[in-house]
Amino acid sequence: LVVSQAELVRAGIRSNLRPGTKLTRDTALHLALMSSENRAAQLLGRTYPGGLDAFVEAMNAKARMLDMGDSHFADPTGLSPQTRSSANDLVKLVKAAYDHEVIRSHSVSGELALPVGKRMVRYGNTNRLTANPDWDIGLQKTGYISAAGRCLVMQAVVEGQRVVMVLLDSVGKYSRIGDAQRIRDWLEAKRFGANKAATVS
Repeated sequence: LVVSQAELVRAGIRSNLRPGTKLTRDTALHLALMSSENRAAQLLGRTYPGGLDAFVEAMNAKARMLDMGDSHFADPTGLSPQTRSSANDLVKLVKAAYDHEVIRSHSVSGELALPVGKRMVRYGNTNRLTANPDWDIGLQKTGYISAAGRCLVMQAVVEGQRVVMVLLDSVGKYSRIGDAQRIRDWLEAKRFGANKAATVS
């Protein structure tokens, strides 16, 4: 794939993917999932068979198939305020996405080095919990627009159980990470308390 001016989707969005940059479709997907690289997501939509409109329609068709009745997608990046969803729908989406190994592995990978022009650009994961050895994260995605705040969806193993966390409209830059940690602490304490009660009885 070749990045074009069509991928410059919004002023102020920082990206190293300048027009003329070449990358594979798999690399574009990797950057979109791991680093929330909006130009990579837009590139995937533009080069989809039938173009951008067909891509967005396919997104909404998939949402209907997954019974995501509170969701509507307006663009590939999630930057449009017309895109909407609910916590319940996002749980369905995370569960469905987890069935695809390439989505799982790309979303939780730590970094990717990409040659851009004459230099090597290193991309990192937008969710720093993926680098924390205390977490067992199977899938994740961060997001942000002013209308929705800072958001995070994540599937992680807590006390031997797969748990889906959906955090929407976090205020501070690190709030969603702190909230995820507090949820895990609460679940671990609850499980420990239940096991202790069962042992006593």
